[in-house]
Amino acid sequence: MPHCIIEFSETLIPRLPPAKLVQIVYEGALRSGLFEAADIKTRALAYDHFLTGPSPADFIHVTLRILSGRTDEQKQLLSSTVLKGLTDCNLAGISLTVEVEDIHSSSYAKFIA
Repeated sequence: MPHCIIEFSETLIPRLPPAKLVQIVYEGALRSGLFEAADIKTRALAYDHFLTGPSPADFIHVTLRILSGRTDEQKQLLSSTVLKGLTDCNLAGISLTVEVEDIHSSSYAKFIA
């Protein structure tokens, strides 16, 4: 844990390649100090059809899914650390958002072969 799911506008790719975006979010989650490197799972989905209000604008939205039990302070630390990595890219004309969601341990299932 966590699952870091990055959604972003496809038009952003020339300014920030997906591999770099994935690395930035991964490093932000690691810098939070809440997870071991091997436990962080990061993936990115580019959207070619989107609206961000009346004017076209790029976006990055990161959902950080973690097992329940973390404090609000830990969740705030995680979201702000990931957001800092994104803002450090100094991209103009973009909306950056990060949210932390709890995964309920009692209903979470996992299998690794």
